[in-house]
Amino acid sequence: MTEERRRRVPRRIREQQIIDVAVRVFSKRGYHAASVDEIAELAGISKPMVYLYLESKEGLFIACLRREADRLVRAFQDAAREAGRPDERLHAGLRAFFAFVAEHRDGWVVLYRQASELSESIAREVALARRAVLSQVAGLVRDGVREEGGDGRVQLREEDADFVAYSLVGAADSLTDWTERHPGQSPDGVALRLMNMVWVGMERVLRGETWSPEHG
Repeated sequence: MTEERRRRVPRRIREQQIIDVAVRVFSKRGYHAASVDEIAELAGISKPMVYLYLESKEGLFIACLRREADRLVRAFQDAAREAGRPDERLHAGLRAFFAFVAEHRDGWVVLYRQASELSESIAREVALARRAVLSQVAGLVRDGVREEGGDGRVQLREEDADFVAYSLVGAADSLTDWTERHPGQSPDGVALRLMNMVWVGMERVLRGETWSPEHG
C-alpha cells in the first residue's frame, strides 16, 4: 500500500480542510490577492487537487461563503430554539450572531466584507445568505408582534414586521464594525443594547405611540 493510499482522507473531510484554510487566506489577503497555490500548500495538497474538489478559485470562494453562512444561520436557529417567548428567542439569536462574528472573524470578513465587491454569482450567494438570516429574524418579529399585540390594541402589519426585521439585521451588520472598534464589548451586551433600541420602541408603537415631525 502506498503512502498516498494510507493517508487518503474522505472527500467530505478534505473539502472542509481546504475551506478552513481558504477562509483564513481570503480573509487575510482578499479575494484577488489570495492564491490557490498558497491555499493548496497550507492545506497540504497539490493545486490540481484543489481544482478537482472545488473546480475554480471562484468555486472555492463560494464554498467558503456557503459554509460560513450555514454556520451563522444554524447558530442563530439553535440559540433561538432554546429560548421561550419570541422576544427571548430573538435576543438569544442576536447574541449568537454577535458571538459568531467575534469567534469567526475570518468567516465574517469573507461573508460580508469582501463578497459584495466580487462577481455576480458570488453576489447571488451573499443575497441568499442574507435572506436566510432575514427569514429567521422576520419570523421571530412576526411572532412577537402577534403576542404583544394580541389584546387588540394596535396591530403591526406584516410589512411592519418585515421593516423591523430588516432594521435589526442592518443594525446588527453595522454593529459588527462598531464591536471591532470597541473590543471590550461582549456579544451579550451588544445584543441586549440592540434589543432595547428596537424591541422597546416596537412595544411603544404597539401601544399606539407614534412620532411625527412638528411643522409650522
